[in-house]
Amino acid sequence: QVQLVESGGGSVQAGGSLRLSCAAYTYSYSSYRMAWFRQAPGKEREGVAFIDSAANTFYADSVKGRFTISQDRAKNALYLQMNSLKPEDTAMYYCAADFRYGLGPRPPSMYNYWGQGTQVTVSS
Repeated sequence: QVQLVESGGGSVQAGGSLRLSCAAYTYSYSSYRMAWFRQAPGKEREGVAFIDSAANTFYADSVKGRFTISQDRAKNALYLQMNSLKPEDTAMYYCAADFRYGLGPRPPSMYNYWGQGTQVTVSS
């Protein structure tokens, strides 16, 4: 059983920063891949940032240069540093993980484990 717990969401003005954290309560696997997704009301869940099994990182075009994904595998932790936030970044943010080996970003269906989400609200 894997449990993912996000934290760090909140409300911020445009141009501000937030740092999301995801704690993975599970055995440590060397080849797992993780990602941050977000979902705004009335919209589909979209991938924001990804770390694959080779520790390569990938970003959605909408957040490139503003968001940074990182992980601490010793702590089974995943982070998302979000800078220069915009109102369109407002959404519920979810941490996702999968222990199958894989390279590159994957759609939501390819992640087996999900956190409960943390809300990010950016006001103009």
